[in-house]
Amino acid sequence: MIRLTAERTPAGTSYLATGQGQPVVLIHGVGLNKEMWGGQIVGLAPHFRVIAYDMLGHGASPRPAQGTELIGYAEQLLELLDHLGLTQAVVVGFSMGGLVARAFALHYPARLNGLAILNSVFNRSPEQRAGVIERTSQAAEHGPDANAEAALSRWFSREYQAANPAQIAAIRQTLASNDPLGYLTTYELFATQDMYRVDDLGSIQVATLVATGELDPGSTPEMARQLAERIPGAQAVVLEEQRHMMPVESPRLINQMLLNFLNRALAATPNVKEIVA
Repeated sequence: MIRLTAERTPAGTSYLATGQGQPVVLIHGVGLNKEMWGGQIVGLAPHFRVIAYDMLGHGASPRPAQGTELIGYAEQLLELLDHLGLTQAVVVGFSMGGLVARAFALHYPARLNGLAILNSVFNRSPEQRAGVIERTSQAAEHGPDANAEAALSRWFSREYQAANPAQIAAIRQTLASNDPLGYLTTYELFATQDMYRVDDLGSIQVATLVATGELDPGSTPEMARQLAERIPGAQAVVLEEQRHMMPVESPRLINQMLLNFLNRALAATPNVKEIVA
């Protein structure tokens, strides 16, 4: 079992790092923290240097300043890479983390050698946008766990919830324990930035994977396909019978998909050997 001790950058970002080789950075979703990536850390660390960190306003990282925009979250990742002495990394972003990964790719393209966007949002319909804005209002009024039960129902299958009550309870507690202002700042960006610099997405030149679950109601297959169409050469993957939290619910499936992608993304990188999973 891999046991890790969290470290901090000079700016206060809390992160975990393990493994050797090409760096792969994992960015969690809104309301969660770096601990959501346990299954991926175990699966990827034998092959890569895996880094997971707490987004601004989450976990043990500092709260974002009032009015922080999406670029501020990309700058947090830049500071982490600088602290670790990494010139480039493959960035894997889940949900809100996918928005941060997209922003990082647009603002700091030279620091990226692969991009994976999992269960993220793009080009919401008016109905979808109204729903997430309503959830933002509820979070502003009642706190980070205002929508916990509805969120868990969207995120996980009923079978998984029934079979893993302790884990579901822990995630519910994670949601409830978020800093209210940090959570709200992040959720407002999640609710409004799905079309962030949409006209510049064609400038992304690294290998890109856009994946979601067939049954993900908030990060739909159509969103994944539309986003992939905007990024040159991007691969769109829709995983059958998977819901939003597929990295947690189906880690082996997601790890195999990521290993296949990482082999492709890093194939042209000098001195990188292909991983046989």
